[in-house]
Amino acid sequence: MENGCLHEYSACSLCARSCGVNRSRGELGFCRSTSTVRIARAALHHWEEPVISGARGSGTIFFSGCSLGCLFCQNREISGSEAGRDISIFRLAEIMRELERAGAHNINLVTPTHYAPSIIRATELARADGLGIPIVYNTGTYDTVDTVKSLRKTVDIYLADYKYNLEKTARVWAKAEKYPEVAKAAMAEMVKQRGAPVIEDGIMRSGVIVRILLLPSHLAEAKLSVKYLYETYGDSIYISLMNQYTPMPSMPPPLNRRVTREEYSELVDYAISKGVRQAFIQEDGTATESFIPPFDLTGV
Repeated sequence: MENGCLHEYSACSLCARSCGVNRSRGELGFCRSTSTVRIARAALHHWEEPVISGARGSGTIFFSGCSLGCLFCQNREISGSEAGRDISIFRLAEIMRELERAGAHNINLVTPTHYAPSIIRATELARADGLGIPIVYNTGTYDTVDTVKSLRKTVDIYLADYKYNLEKTARVWAKAEKYPEVAKAAMAEMVKQRGAPVIEDGIMRSGVIVRILLLPSHLAEAKLSVKYLYETYGDSIYISLMNQYTPMPSMPPPLNRRVTREEYSELVDYAISKGVRQAFIQEDGTATESFIPPFDLTGV
């Protein structure tokens, strides 16, 4: 089955924008993607959370296009869908197996929402061919609940960004209406599916990790995100507090600077004071381009 044969693309509602376009006929919605999968890189990646990257690396597949379009996007080279190469569902399944043979602890699908139906089919093919490592769904969390429900038999680990706790921030920086409402509903379904984290030999096999990327001058909003997540889910999820924000060229204030050590320390201290114990924190100096790999079609 080729990508264009999947009916879910005929009136697309995979993300909360629900553009309704027929991507199988080449119509483009906000994500600027047709029904044909486009990826820009497939390789071992060593800069995720320790339970994801492990010693050998996470088998990371970077999809082109995005349903969010954040102003400060770190992957803007591919988020507009221009960069990358079109591949078939069969090739996507092959890539998963190739990454497993290369030693990957898991298959890490970055910005996958707009290709969810193809990912489901490719994973079925890869598992039929012997794929035995977890599938990580690395999302900006603007997925509809129906999309997350469709992934119940496919995804083992949800690696979800909780990007904005305030509607105004999401509207201004991502033109994403009702983002907090959408993300909260999607995360609830993720946790319902996977339950408590399962970690074996230091590597996550199943569970949910929610990331909070601290943005400059947005400490108060990040604290609200921590508060919501811990009061809602307690230790049934991991919270990942990230200080790696790297300003892209021509960013307006306050996005034109990195997060200060003081801002990040205060966020970590706040999480501890709330009782958070299952968390990942980052060391100083992580806001570098090492987190932004070259989108040079490696492994495609």
